[in-house]
Amino acid sequence: MTVEDRLAEIERQSHDIQTDLSRPEVASDPDALRRLGKELHRLEPIVAAAQELRRTQKELTDAREIRDHDQDPEMRSWARGEVERLEQTQRNVLERLRLLLLPRDPNDEKNVIIEIRAGTGGDEAGLFAAELFRMYQRYAERRRWKTELLSANETGIGAIREAIFQIHGDGAYSRLKFEGGVHRVQRVPETESGGRIHTSTATVAVLPEADEVEVQIDDKDLRIDVYRATGPGGQSVNTTDSAVRITHLPSGLVVAIQDEKSQHKNRAKAMAVLRARLLEAEQRKAHEAEADVRRSMVGSGERAEKIRTYNFPQDRVTDHRIGLDLHNLPQILAGDLDKLLDALAMADQSARMASLGDGKGPADSDGRNP
Repeated sequence: MTVEDRLAEIERQSHDIQTDLSRPEVASDPDALRRLGKELHRLEPIVAAAQELRRTQKELTDAREIRDHDQDPEMRSWARGEVERLEQTQRNVLERLRLLLLPRDPNDEKNVIIEIRAGTGGDEAGLFAAELFRMYQRYAERRRWKTELLSANETGIGAIREAIFQIHGDGAYSRLKFEGGVHRVQRVPETESGGRIHTSTATVAVLPEADEVEVQIDDKDLRIDVYRATGPGGQSVNTTDSAVRITHLPSGLVVAIQDEKSQHKNRAKAMAVLRARLLEAEQRKAHEAEADVRRSMVGSGERAEKIRTYNFPQDRVTDHRIGLDLHNLPQILAGDLDKLLDALAMADQSARMASLGDGKGPADSDGRNP
């Protein structure tokens, strides 16, 4: 299918959705309205770019006609300038269309579940894991997203061994999906009297939220244990069997949640994490089964892959996947992540465009590709 054919198909889909939205039976169905509205919102930028491309190509044809055949020297001079302007406009629109037509990650618009665990480095690793947790919390606040803590295993010094939390927000997964991997910190710990720089790590896993339709779990495949919660918590946290541990027998995955006083709430949170992990496992297996799987320059997102270093003595954050160095480390840890995340998204787009071949778009009105 040519790009022109794809654009025509997308415009047809957009028209069909608008027709469906006007039907009474759809107008009275909130789920259908939400689903169709979301799809229409996704298609609208492509339709607008396709229409702009056609307008530009028509104006370009007219300007070239005047430039090449008009008898008036002033008109030919004006037309030469118009041709240059319109050719640049056409290139810009084509580039925008190439990005819009890239294969879409179906998870991009989903909420996200993030798991942070202290790695090597003892107490310092736990303190660093806590800083990463706060960094993502603050980023979510900047985006006006909601953060919900699902589980936390804290120590008495303000460190965490593990934190699992969910971020609710449009496009949360699309912004944070490249954060998965090993994060490394280099600094002098407060407890270090000799001023030596220590290196510690924390792992980050980023999972798209999975609903019950995407991941169906049979009750007979679950072993659910309840037990008395331990550690910091509210009144009665240690006196009721509110903690829940769910074992998914076919995969061996185990999720334990104890943050809520309510056993019912802890079970719901544990099931949300379990579904997200199972969805990730299914998608990873599918990708590995593809012989021509794309290896993005921003990395595979595997937890064992060192992706970033936070160097305090040099006030520098380095993302090793794209060779990017940024300074003002305290500001980054305060949630100012957009410059970093934008660079990762652009690198991924470039890699995906390169994987599609020569990247030729629709020809211009003279049959040429700019």
